[in-house]
Amino acid sequence: MILRPSIVFLCFAISLLTNDKTYAQNKTDNSTEMISELIQPPYLKAGDTVAIVAPSGILKNREREVQQAVDLLKSWGLNAVVGKHVFSKSNHFAGTDDERCEDLQNALDDSNISAIWCARGGYGTVRILDKLNYKKFKENPKWIIGYSDITALHNQVHNEGFQTIHALMCVSLTKDLEEIKETIETFKAAIFGDPYDYTLRGSKYNRVGETTGPLVGGNLTILHTMLGSEETIDTSGKILFIEEIGEYKYHIDRMLQSMKRAGYFDDLKGLIVGDMSKMRKNTTLWGNSVEQLILDALSEYDFPITFNMPAGHEKDNRALILGGSIHLSVETEKTKLRVLN
Repeated sequence: MILRPSIVFLCFAISLLTNDKTYAQNKTDNSTEMISELIQPPYLKAGDTVAIVAPSGILKNREREVQQAVDLLKSWGLNAVVGKHVFSKSNHFAGTDDERCEDLQNALDDSNISAIWCARGGYGTVRILDKLNYKKFKENPKWIIGYSDITALHNQVHNEGFQTIHALMCVSLTKDLEEIKETIETFKAAIFGDPYDYTLRGSKYNRVGETTGPLVGGNLTILHTMLGSEETIDTSGKILFIEEIGEYKYHIDRMLQSMKRAGYFDDLKGLIVGDMSKMRKNTTLWGNSVEQLILDALSEYDFPITFNMPAGHEKDNRALILGGSIHLSVETEKTKLRVLN
């Protein structure tokens, strides 16, 4: 059969269009793999002001700790302002949703505030996420500091494009600050931009390897509850940090399985496991350690996993800049965590 010239030309044109479309698709796919660097708020300096707010649980009889936090900041040459509603009470919460949101929004908007330090966690931050506006914050970005329930806020700020700090909160302060000397030193280093690295105690459960990438994460339960919402974070090409308190082992496994099915670990570059505090005992025992549970849940992946990061719900809660890049070198005997920016 002899093809007419017009038919040959049509086939050739379709072929070109198909190739162009394939090239464009490949180009798009490759571009989505690129990791965008989160913006780093300015580090603090003497004379800067820190706002203390309470976006979560009630601060009942915690005036001493908040005053201690103010005094600590002043000893570093910083000013401190305490939110109007920090000691407000509304059942479980430090004031109504609107009151807690008002304090946080005011701090986000105020160009004279250089950092926002959360007084405590507990539960409640998720209830105000949809009320927050980041327009003025983006014009004058500042550090958001906290852990536990504040993970929800970390997630939201990361998706707005900014780094945050996972560190102690006001109620974490003890009467004798020497008890948490390393915690306070790393907190100060993180907010002032001083260099700090960590050498972690070894573990037979460590999955050895080296990796580099931006650090994200926080409390496992909060990360899990953010799945499917605007506040879930993209973990592709990232190193994930997790910590937890007061959970059953089967709850830990259930969260990891759920996150795995959602693709949370598919392109992960590494995992740092912090404190798994006050694990609850079920009537039917799990049968092995929480470390082995994590390894089993993530057995199909080959990224490095390290345990014994002193961060979470213990007195020794070392600071981590979330969104900043780190280099992780995991061995059985020890792990080295080097902050790159």
